[in-house]
Amino acid sequence: MAVWTLSGDWRAPALPDWPPRSAAAGLRLRAEALQGWDARLAARLWGLLRSASSGMEVQLDDSLPEGLRAVVAQAGATAAAAPAAAPAPKPAVWWRGLERLGRRVLDGHGQFAVSLGFFGQTLLALARVPRGGSGLRWRDLVWQIEQTGPRSLPIVSLVSVLVGMILAYMGAEQLRRFGAQVFIADLVTIGSVREIAALMMAILLAGRVGAAFAAELASMNASEEIDALRTLGLDPVEHLVLPRLLALLLVAPLLTLYAALLGMVGGWVVAVGVQGVDSFQYLQRAGEALTPAHLGIGLFKGTLYAGLVGLAGCRQGLNAQRSAEGVGRAVTASVVQAIVWIVVAASVTTIVFQRLGW
Repeated sequence: MAVWTLSGDWRAPALPDWPPRSAAAGLRLRAEALQGWDARLAARLWGLLRSASSGMEVQLDDSLPEGLRAVVAQAGATAAAAPAAAPAPKPAVWWRGLERLGRRVLDGHGQFAVSLGFFGQTLLALARVPRGGSGLRWRDLVWQIEQTGPRSLPIVSLVSVLVGMILAYMGAEQLRRFGAQVFIADLVTIGSVREIAALMMAILLAGRVGAAFAAELASMNASEEIDALRTLGLDPVEHLVLPRLLALLLVAPLLTLYAALLGMVGGWVVAVGVQGVDSFQYLQRAGEALTPAHLGIGLFKGTLYAGLVGLAGCRQGLNAQRSAEGVGRAVTASVVQAIVWIVVAASVTTIVFQRLGW
């Protein structure tokens, strides 16, 4: 049992530390050295004893003043009668998982609403361009064309040639069994022009151009430059999004065609230099395989993919958090979102064109 000895006069009554250092479940109050007391001491004892556990036994010494004895006895009785507070129940594991799932669904719904609103604003801004009511500055459009087109040629050239060589190698291993290495030209031409060139070009643009769009707009958002445009009555979509999006839509067909031609060149290197196919035969087969339908589908896919890259980069940049961490997250999210959209669009368009017999 812990023992408390009250001492001092009524001006500064001394109290021991709470809780008692003893681990016993009881408390004894002694007051031989107490010279006087007032309401402050009574209130302090009342609060300490009320905060004690309900199972603690309080013994009052005979030296305790009568008035203080009544206060302490009443506090001890109230604390003993009060039920112990039950600990808050912890949620079940399945409930926590369900809660996390619900939060992710709500967050995904909010992100979808933001994307849908951004698409609507962009379409309305595009519709105002032919009527001359848009705030698009043509100087910005020319600058973005130079940034997205010519400056992307080196990486597009390297990757396109290598992909064409890989495609030729993979096809040659199968065609060699039938002695039909000359059909490498058909495989590389149709594969590059119709699918591979547009897909690889778009993925490269997502990593180079889409990430740059997201970083630029997110930095402007963090420095409140976009808010300044709105304060001046200028639409950020018209002044910031449209030049970037239109630049990608204009250079995408040219980049797709350029990537397809270099892919065919990579296939020619493997077919002629490794598989021993005659160069004239390769070029003849490639010309026969390059039909307007394949070319049109490839250019359409390249333009569609590039538009998705621009939308993903601008959408993430305009809605980024206003911090350095927000800029980094916007860049990462733009690349991931663009690649996902490209893959989904490639799957849908391929199935649709195959069903239509094109």
